[in-house]
Amino acid sequence: MDPLKDTRWRQRFENFEKSYNLLEKYSQHEIKTDLERAGIIQIFEMTFELAWKVMKDYLESQGYLVKSPRETIKQSFQSGLIEDGHIWIDALSKRNLTTHTYDAAFAEKFVEEIQAAYYPAFKLLYEKFKKEL
Repeated sequence: MDPLKDTRWRQRFENFEKSYNLLEKYSQHEIKTDLERAGIIQIFEMTFELAWKVMKDYLESQGYLVKSPRETIKQSFQSGLIEDGHIWIDALSKRNLTTHTYDAAFAEKFVEEIQAAYYPAFKLLYEKFKKEL
């Protein structure tokens, strides 16, 4: 195991943890306003970015070579790092949509998905990494 790569995922995890904690805090509340919806979507985007990057860094510390978010998600699923690859691929697709468009109806539905599906997936990943530390 490369000590530098092992350190890199641990450092990235600290940033993921901060973002995850924000998402945890705000996903427990009823989201009512456009500003609240925009905020939780932004926190989701940040958490997702840090999640796939910490998975990438962790996989590289284990000897895997992954480049893209999709490759990282697939290898993370195959390696048992994440449990539901479909949720993560769906999160990737939604993240790509949110960065290029804004639609109020989409935002409302997406916030529900963040709370019901994506936050729980982030939580499982967070708990798995917490055990690794």
